[in-house]
Parts: sequence; C-alpha cells; structure tokens
Amino acid sequence: MIVIVDYGLGNLGSIKNMLQFIGFEALISSDKEQISTAEKLILPGVGSFDQGMINLRERELLPVLNQRVLVDRVPILGICLGMQLLGSKSEEGTLPGLSWIQQETRKFDPKDHQSFPVPHLGWEYVSFKEENSPLLTGFIPETKFYFAHSYYVTCKNREEVIFQADYIQPFDAGVQKGNIMGVQFHPEKSHKYGMQLLTNFVSNF
Repeated sequence: MIVIVDYGLGNLGSIKNMLQFIGFEALISSDKEQISTAEKLILPGVGSFDQGMINLRERELLPVLNQRVLVDRVPILGICLGMQLLGSKSEEGTLPGLSWIQQETRKFDPKDHQSFPVPHLGWEYVSFKEENSPLLTGFIPETKFYFAHSYYVTCKNREEVIFQADYIQPFDAGVQKGNIMGVQFHPEKSHKYGMQLLTNFVSNF
C-alpha cells in the first residue's frame, strides 16, 4: 500500500490521480495506523516550511514517520516542500526540519528579478547520472520537470544528490539517502517524466 501523507499541505489528489493513471493504487491519509502499515510513503507539500512542521506535529505524525522511515526503512518520497522538510532547517522559517538528510533550504536571491522572477515557475532540464539511483532508471539526457518554488535545497553530502537543475544558480533538485528520497519538482505535473519517476519509486524500492 502506498500512503500519501495528508498533513494539510499539498496537491494530494493530483499525486493520487497520477499514480492511478500509471497503474498504482494509493491512499491519502493522516491516520497513524495506515501510515504504520504502508509499504511506501509520499510526503507532498505546497506551502511554508514552518507550517509544514507545525502541521506534522499537531497531527502527531512525527513519531510514526520517524519509526517507519528511520527504523523500518520504508521508502519515502518527499515532493517540493516535502523534500525541503527532509532537511535540518530553512531560511523560510525558524523551526527544525525532520533532519533525515543533512541539507538546508535557502531562498533564491536573484540580482536580476526581471530575467529570473521568484518564485521559479516552469519547466527546467535536470542533470543526473543514471547509475546513482534506481529512481533514475530510463531517463534520457533531455529530461525535464515542472518546478514551482521560491526556495532551494543545498545538500551537504554531494553523493546524496541525484538531480541538479540550474535557475539563477545550480541547485539540488533531487536527493537520496538510502530509503529517503526527495525531489524539488512536481512529478504529478511533469507528464511522461513524472510518470517515469513515480513508476521508478514504486517499482524499484
């Protein structure tokens, strides 16, 4: 069972619809019992870093997520804000993140706001090495994804970076540490490329 974690932020229905379209059933849930029996987890998110952590805490989801991810090693995919929450902190707020990956979230600060508006919205090519992760299986060099974000992740351990993109500056667009994965882009809005990524996540882990 795939559980899309509902903590009050994110395009939950869009992710579920994309999974169904490519042949995988998923459940949107904030129920701790359902999360505790999930075979795979997806942590979506659209919104602010602090609000994401507040919502997870208020719904008492932190203990079960820590158990499932850190102890049981259930595969989890963070999407957009969900990827940022995997790290220790963000310039967007003051609360600590999940700290599952040594990474920080920083704000885009373009010198030319007309050429590089923030938030960063639209399609962007990504660079990657397919052998770095089963999440990358089948991608071609011209792979691109849809982004919508004002903040970007910087991962301390460069071996855990699996996607990079370039907007204003190079930034880490995807990370993986064992069973813990995150992508800054929206696979549910990225057509065939998003379908491939979600298929890889469900099938290869």
